[in-house]
Amino acid sequence: MHLMTEYIESDKMLDLIADNNLLLMALSRFDIPLGFGDETVAAVCGKSNVDCHTFLAVANFISGKKPMLPHPISLSALMGYLKRAHSYFLDFILPSIRRKLIEAMNDSSADGNLTVLILQFYDEYVEEVRRHMEHENNCVFTYVEGLLSGKTDNDFEIARFEATHKPIASKLKELKDIFIRHYRNNGERIDMLNSALFDIITCEKDLMTHCKVEDCLFVPAVTELEQSTAAMNRKSSEETAGDGISNDLTEREKEIICNVAKGLSNKEIADALNLSVHTVATHRRNISAKLEIHSSAGLAIYAIIHNLIDLSEVHPQK
Repeated sequence: MHLMTEYIESDKMLDLIADNNLLLMALSRFDIPLGFGDETVAAVCGKSNVDCHTFLAVANFISGKKPMLPHPISLSALMGYLKRAHSYFLDFILPSIRRKLIEAMNDSSADGNLTVLILQFYDEYVEEVRRHMEHENNCVFTYVEGLLSGKTDNDFEIARFEATHKPIASKLKELKDIFIRHYRNNGERIDMLNSALFDIITCEKDLMTHCKVEDCLFVPAVTELEQSTAAMNRKSSEETAGDGISNDLTEREKEIICNVAKGLSNKEIADALNLSVHTVATHRRNISAKLEIHSSAGLAIYAIIHNLIDLSEVHPQK
């Protein structure tokens, strides 16, 4: 059965869940409701307006599958998945674990000071996770949304995020190990403690997978988008250079180009614009440096091409 190698669009969604129960989490993070019967992955994704290729890319990745061909990723769909995962961690599972820990340690045998220390350790960890995920929501995802709309940001690039992006599950593993190796109780509320530990173990694995999805799917997709956006901008600049006036020219410089095209000398331009001859000469040097055009005839041609002056007005100096 090919489900052992990779998931594809024609598979039944039910078979994917049977192959890996953890894909239930992926369904909720793609905002796909249950109750899909025997429908295929393509049909289920289509009904929920979810990009099927992105869903399959995530499902195969978190299930350890290696598709023969990589699935194209919709960054909008993937960011929706990641944002809903953030909400799950911050608003549901981490607060739920805290409540279970309080109930499990709230018995006569537990040292009150120890309980406070454990909860303080946990709360500090949750705050680290919150800062990490809020940075992604408010900065990284906002940057990518700008790229998708054609905007560039010279102050940020995804390589900077990649360089500082670290796993955030290590302290959760440390807390788990503290309980398993060192925490003692007299058997009271052991079921609640075990339930909290089970959630901690599951959350630890979920967070590790979440970070790997960001590193291995999200970052490469954003890098590709950055490269394509940069290429488009370069192409647009090259096309614009042939038909538009350089954005570097000031209005005064355009005036001087027009007067040069009319055949006026530097002194005549200075008189016409109420400037000193020295100032006009400085402008001429700046114009030549910007446009790499040094002759009056060349400036006249430039002025005509860019509609700065009518051909009938042109009488360039030789």
